[in-house]
Amino acid sequence: MPSQEKPDAIALLKADHRKVEDLFAKFEAAKGTSKKAALAKQICTELMAHATIEEEIFYPACKSVVEKDLLNEAYVEHDGAKVMIAELLDSEPDADFYDAKMKVLSEEIKHHVKEEEKRSEGMFAQARAAGLDMEELGERMRRRKEELLAKFKASGLPAPQTRSFTGHKLTQSAPVEEMTARA
Repeated sequence: MPSQEKPDAIALLKADHRKVEDLFAKFEAAKGTSKKAALAKQICTELMAHATIEEEIFYPACKSVVEKDLLNEAYVEHDGAKVMIAELLDSEPDADFYDAKMKVLSEEIKHHVKEEEKRSEGMFAQARAAGLDMEELGERMRRRKEELLAKFKASGLPAPQTRSFTGHKLTQSAPVEEMTARA
């Protein structure tokens, strides 16, 4: 049985999921831009660390034991979240669409968590059924997460890096109501 201090990989990831769910709820209830900014930074920090340990350690360990489509979808879901994180990090809580972006990020993460945590066919269930060494993975992930959080605290959050997105050039247009008002 894993100890409280050193959870296995799945327990660590599930604890991260619950922490971020709580932070999203606090953001939704928050009043004032400074409180929202602090919560947004905390959410983005937690998600960046979590995504990194999954992508560097957990997902590669699952590669031969989890359905390929499920693993590929997880990478794409991470990349979608990273785009939204980059948008939030480059913005302020009083900017247009800020709260909407946080809401969409929250919904993306809820979906992602649901997919990973499905009882019988989710990624975590498949990984556990395959007999992966969850304690060893958990220890590696815990150490890496500590390193990342210390790095983020010292240097700030880096620009998110995507694995599945190809870097299309996007052009920002005016909101629809501005475009229709001009016509």
